Amino acid sequence: MRYPQGGGLTAERQAFRERIRMEAAVMLAAGRSSTDIAKELRVSVRSVQRWRRAWRAAGPGGVRSRGPASRPKLSDALFAVLEEELAKGPVLHGWPDQRWTLARIETLIGRRFHKSMTLSGISQMLRRHGWSHQVPSRRALERDEVAVAGWVKEVWPRVER
Repeated sequence: MRYPQGGGLTAERQAFRERIRMEAAVMLAAGRSSTDIAKELRVSVRSVQRWRRAWRAAGPGGVRSRGPASRPKLSDALFAVLEEELAKGPVLHGWPDQRWTLARIETLIGRRFHKSMTLSGISQMLRRHGWSHQVPSRRALERDEVAVAGWVKEVWPRVER
C-alpha cells in the first residue's frame, strides 16, 4: 500500500528549518549565548553549538544545510523500476507465494540492480517512498463465513458459560 504523501520533509518544512538556521546565524553574529538562541528558536543547545562551530569556520554560509548525509542507493529512476518489478508479484520472480518480504526484496535488488542493501535500509527506503508493511491475514481457503457467524452466535455462548 502506498500513502499519497511520499515521506520525508515537505519543501515547506525544509524551508522552515533553513530559516531557523539563518536566524541562528544572525544571533550568533550578535554574540548571543547558545542557551538563549536554543530557547528562542526552540532547538537543542547541541544544535546551536554545532551551528556555532560551522559559523566560526565558514561564516553565515557554514550554517546552511548540506542536504542528506548520504545519497540513496537507488535513484528515483531505479526505484521506479523496482516498483514495476514489485507490481509484477513475487511468483513471477520465482517465489512460491504472493508475499513480498524484505529478504525477497533484497534478493530482487541484488539480481536486478547488482546492489546490496541491508534489510533496515530497504525498509527505510520503502517507507520514504510511501510504502507501508502489510501483514496478510491467514484464512483457510475452505473457510465458510456463514458457518463461522452461526457458530459465534449459537455455539460460543453455550461454551462460554
